[in-house]
Amino acid sequence: MFKILDPLLHSPLRLAIVSLLIGLEEAEFVYLKEKTKASAGNLSLQIDKLHLAEYIKVTKGFKGKYPVTICKITPKGFSAFEEYVSSIKSYIHIED
Repeated sequence: MFKILDPLLHSPLRLAIVSLLIGLEEAEFVYLKEKTKASAGNLSLQIDKLHLAEYIKVTKGFKGKYPVTICKITPKGFSAFEEYVSSIKSYIHIED
């Protein structure tokens, strides 16, 4: 019948983060903040949850003198996103 939705991706902000990263090689924290319109604290918390689940890889470094956080989707995250989309389709009866 209906597939179970991944609770990690069912959060609007986490889904937005993963959706953005699906189409990009990588994205900086500032870019994700701008696109999602999330507060820095909330975005950081959601990125940590995705990172702990191994859905994204987080790399911290510097760009000149300024700290930079870069996020990249992992194969596990990509698969989880595809499964999530498939589950959503089961709710709206779309066949591949």
